[in-house]
Amino acid sequence: QVQLVESGGGLVQAGGSLRLSCAASGSIFSINTMGWYRQAPGKQRDLVARVSMASGGSTDYVDSVKGRFTISRDNAKNTVYLQMNSLKPEDTAVYYCNAFLRPLERSYYGNYWGQGTQVTVSS
Repeated sequence: QVQLVESGGGLVQAGGSLRLSCAASGSIFSINTMGWYRQAPGKQRDLVARVSMASGGSTDYVDSVKGRFTISRDNAKNTVYLQMNSLKPEDTAVYYCNAFLRPLERSYYGNYWGQGTQVTVSS
């Protein structure tokens, strides 16, 4: 059984900072990527940032967060972090952790999701 456990959401004023954490646990053979998606009310879930868990750790960011958000990883802990600075009201959403990983009991990779954490930025 694979679990993704998130922490770090909350309420912050515009211009403030928050740090999200997500730890993957359970019967994991290998993790390809970990990342963060967000979903605002009435909107689809979109990619915010993603990091490769392979050597080099390449990253991807949606344009709207470049220069403000930083994704990082701790491979030993199967954990990914999202440092969010200069937050704006439009960043308000439920943030979901995602991992593209292969469980021990399967021969293929699949997407796994956390339960979501609310981030609210007040103006």
